[in-house]
Amino acid sequence: MADITAAMVKDLREKSGAGMMDCKKALSENAGDMDQAMDWLRTKGLAAAAKKSSRTAAEGLVGVAVSGTKGAAVEVNSETDFVAKNDQFQSFVRDVTQIALAKGGDIESLKSQAMPSGKTVEEVLTNNVATIGENQSLRRSRTLEVSKGAVVPYIHNAAAPGLGKIGVLVALESEASDEVLQALGKQLAMHIAAAFPKALNEADLDESEIERERAIATEKAAESGKPADIIAKMVEGGIAKYRKEHALVSQLFVMDGKTKISDVVAKAGKDAGAEIKLVDYVRFQLGEGIEKEQSDFAAEVAAASGVPQA
Repeated sequence: MADITAAMVKDLREKSGAGMMDCKKALSENAGDMDQAMDWLRTKGLAAAAKKSSRTAAEGLVGVAVSGTKGAAVEVNSETDFVAKNDQFQSFVRDVTQIALAKGGDIESLKSQAMPSGKTVEEVLTNNVATIGENQSLRRSRTLEVSKGAVVPYIHNAAAPGLGKIGVLVALESEASDEVLQALGKQLAMHIAAAFPKALNEADLDESEIERERAIATEKAAESGKPADIIAKMVEGGIAKYRKEHALVSQLFVMDGKTKISDVVAKAGKDAGAEIKLVDYVRFQLGEGIEKEQSDFAAEVAAASGVPQA
């Protein structure tokens, strides 16, 4: 029996798109012969993913789940919105979200966790690509936990319970009743879904984005022809406004347009007779940051029919 090295498994995995354990088995079954192992994977339907791996997967579902004072959010992508309505795909996202809730949010670790079927998350995902017929990917995952209080979930425009295109978790630390925290958490989560904060606090904002905004503001201010000291004040004023508008605690509550989120939380705590701390949040929007391929449907039809476009 040929020695199967990690490098051989890695090579076959990259060529086939199949799962690690499937690649190892294919090599073992074929005495280490790479071509025969590839054919073995193809006959099993496990190499189908390779043909689809280059296609953009920017649709799919975000899943959220909570248990006690812990919550998890996961994004799984597919090529089309149609797949998001597939029972097999929805079941996969739901199961993976529960695994993330139990085991943690690290994406690489999550891929190696066992599914209810006994196969790993990555193996089931590879099989789903083959059976559903679209490229799919486990994109990101994150968990939140508080020592006391609540983690409140919210799905905007849910496709199914706990599944949708925008998923939010809000972590509130407090001795206040669960009823109070759930009500506040849902309001905050709805705000987060709509207002898209970039960080919890101003100090947490990405400094590279701040510098990019500063450069833009400086260029615009310079066009005014005003003195340098005035321009500097204009720039810093613009940056201060940017920080307030993009940090969650300093944003104005979307439900009244005038109260800062920090004041909304403080008032809720005062009314409940127990301090409430907004300690963290997660906002996953499906396909966020993925560059989608733009297709010309008319051109595709014309090309398929052999009729040139006018």
